Amino acid sequence: MSAPVEIGSLLDRGRWTPYQRLLTALAALAVIFDGFDIQILGFAIPSLMKEWGVARPAFGPVLALGLAGMAAGSPFAGYWGDRWGRRPALIGCVALFGLATVATSSVHSVFALAVLRFVTGLGAGGAVPNATAFAAEFAPLRQRAVAVKLTIVCVPLGGMLGGLIAAQVLPALGWRALYQIGGALPLAFAAILWTVLPESPSFLAQRPQRWPALEQLLRRMSRAVPAGSSFEDQRESGSVRRAPIRELLGSRHLRDTVGLWLAFFFCLGAIYLVFGWLPAMLTSQGMDVAGASRGLALYNFGGVLGVFIWAVLMTHLGSRRPLLSGALAAAGTAIAILLVPVQSQGGRELMFAGLALNGLVSNAVQTSMYSLAAHVYPTAVRASGVAYAAAIGRVGGIFSSIFGAAIISAGAGAYWGTLAASMACAFAGLAWVRSHYPALAKENAEAVRPDQERL
Repeated sequence: MSAPVEIGSLLDRGRWTPYQRLLTALAALAVIFDGFDIQILGFAIPSLMKEWGVARPAFGPVLALGLAGMAAGSPFAGYWGDRWGRRPALIGCVALFGLATVATSSVHSVFALAVLRFVTGLGAGGAVPNATAFAAEFAPLRQRAVAVKLTIVCVPLGGMLGGLIAAQVLPALGWRALYQIGGALPLAFAAILWTVLPESPSFLAQRPQRWPALEQLLRRMSRAVPAGSSFEDQRESGSVRRAPIRELLGSRHLRDTVGLWLAFFFCLGAIYLVFGWLPAMLTSQGMDVAGASRGLALYNFGGVLGVFIWAVLMTHLGSRRPLLSGALAAAGTAIAILLVPVQSQGGRELMFAGLALNGLVSNAVQTSMYSLAAHVYPTAVRASGVAYAAAIGRVGGIFSSIFGAAIISAGAGAYWGTLAASMACAFAGLAWVRSHYPALAKENAEAVRPDQERL
């Protein structure tokens, strides 16, 4: 009988084939639709206020319920993905937030809007951890951080796409048509995923009855194995089959889990404080609405750029140094922005530059944490590990939604100081994580050493 095929080494040390890149692109597209539907309410609120005669504060609880749905959906869908597979979990979440978005086009009250916003959050919150785990498990170790970050960056890209569509649809067809489009697109994409998306190879390797399907998948990935092969994953040898939350908080993963949860809570809390309240903060300092909108747009554009820069840095340097330096830079730029005089023209341009830089490093850290979480946890609890961390981050976002107005009322010092302190706490959490990505040089040395020992 031939020795089992070690699936971890087969996947980690091979090349990133075009087929694997295609699957990463499909996961990324799912997240683009996720980002669109997460942010669609922000585009529709002005039209809803006018049609329903409702004041803006009435939509605050609706936004918070969306985040609560995401916080609840992340661990549930993560468990679903770990137990029954990434493929059905991801497709189910995309279909759920698509259906909820289409249904929202028919509501006539804030209450109904809030209920469907929560359901949309359930699907949207569950799609990201499963897409992250899926992308991570189809990428070799060297490209894994890039694959995950290319997936996560599609959240703000989805928001940008939504803005472009909303600018055309809202004036001509109204907010209901926007929701119909925003729901129909992911529903159609879910049908495409059902047709073409395979199951994760790491997930298949753990289930002997599905090894024939794994053989076929590996051939498509240019990693052919002999017919009738058996498989093992040495990365999973220490995994214990028990409830995900017990595994995450067990002795093997406790330190990494605590560090990740701390980092996710404060980093996402800071980012949602910007997403939800930055325009209000800038207008309270005397900036016009157009300038405040430009500031938030520059923050987002900086974030997209930062994702790609940190993907390169993490590939060559590992995750520890780039993440820690990024968190410190985010705290430092927040303090620097506080010192800029907004009222003068020169000061305004400096603030815009500071916002772009802060968005670059803050979003780079935030998206990198997803790839770090996907690296820290084994296949058996990977989606759950990412999902619970994301859920903790959403809780931080809920706190930002609830207390953002009070922070702004306390002044610019309180606002930017809160952002700086939050990113400093994220730094502490990331420093506590033990299982960071290795640097590329170290990884190559470890890969070569076993070959040298056999000579």
